[in-house]
Amino acid sequence: MLDAWIARLHENRRMAVRDASDLCDRALAIMSREANVVKLRSPIIICGDIHGQYRDLLELFRAAGTPPRARYVFLGDYVDRGGESIEVFQLLLCYKIKYPTHVTLLRGNHESRQVTKAYGFYDECLLKYGSSKIWHDCCRVFDALSIAATVDEQIFCVHGGLSPTLQSISEASTFDRHCEVPDDGPICDLLWSDPADDDEGWVFSNRGAGYLFGVTVTTKFRERNNVRLICRAHQLAMDGHQFHFNKSVVTVWSAPNYCGRCGNAGSILKLCGEFRASAVTFAPRLNIV
Repeated sequence: MLDAWIARLHENRRMAVRDASDLCDRALAIMSREANVVKLRSPIIICGDIHGQYRDLLELFRAAGTPPRARYVFLGDYVDRGGESIEVFQLLLCYKIKYPTHVTLLRGNHESRQVTKAYGFYDECLLKYGSSKIWHDCCRVFDALSIAATVDEQIFCVHGGLSPTLQSISEASTFDRHCEVPDDGPICDLLWSDPADDDEGWVFSNRGAGYLFGVTVTTKFRERNNVRLICRAHQLAMDGHQFHFNKSVVTVWSAPNYCGRCGNAGSILKLCGEFRASAVTFAPRLNIV
């Protein structure tokens, strides 16, 4: 059944309601048992925001390999903005179930009830399935997504960034993550914060949630946790990736030509062991009218 679902999705055919609900139940059973902070080893591929750009996700897999040929950690924001969010999330859940040690799915700020009602995923579920049931099923899976990961114990992966109330990575292991994304606090900050290249410390984010964090607090966090690199997503990078703070933080963005109009590239980051990393960039598919 799982192989049939994967084949159906690769053919861009929609899953039936019963199958879509069963998929969420099976994924939930696996991800509920995973840690808040998943410990991973290289080689592995890090992917940033996808945002419902299903054809770009398929192109990513064609270029880098589908599981189990490659191992992945996705940094969140699978849904909203793009028009095929349900297909993106369903395909990733299928691969997670079939190859649980080859696919790690972290939570982004868009994997929440409040945000998906405002930015498209809720409406997409209504349009494609005729009710909100599949949206509710997906939201239960959102609540089970891990909030961070480490690679080789030296690379910290998270959707957004750092928090002034989180001093050590081990503290994140004690949170109860099985809930809607809070409006404030460390879980909110990990999913909403951004690096500020022109600042040193903490500034409230103009996003309305999370913080802007500067080089000084980043250096202290890295030294305290023996972290060499922080990999995060959450911000559009025109070249597909962007380094901050003397290459101690990198933003990875995997949705080329975001929203069909930004003209940006998309990237993935390949970690090859011994702290060797290389970015693979995908040119945007421009809409020509």
